[in-house]
Amino acid sequence: MPYRHEISDQNWLRIKDVLPPENTGEGRPSKPNRDMLNGMLWISKTGSAWRDLPERFGSWQTVYSRFRLWSKNDVFKKLFEHLTADADMQDLSIDSTSCKAHQHAAGAKKGREIPKQTKI
Repeated sequence: MPYRHEISDQNWLRIKDVLPPENTGEGRPSKPNRDMLNGMLWISKTGSAWRDLPERFGSWQTVYSRFRLWSKNDVFKKLFEHLTADADMQDLSIDSTSCKAHQHAAGAKKGREIPKQTKI
């Protein structure tokens, strides 16, 4: 069962092939892409500092380094394009007539009234 801010199994299957391959060959193996992405999602959803990243995602420096690398290599742009390619636009409607304002949002006097100074 995934934690609150982590990607679901269904969504992971949709995007895992778009992410760069993990280093499983010579040298030190890299951390799994899913763990790194979940750490990035946790940061973006909570608004916390990188240093406050929970230990279950690994070192915050590692997650941050992967975030910087993916940003530099346009991985997030490729993810967005991949996910929007098959977007269902049938029920999508953007219309200004559906934007409602509260009844008190209109008709207020413009500007701030400055109170008069009184002598003591």
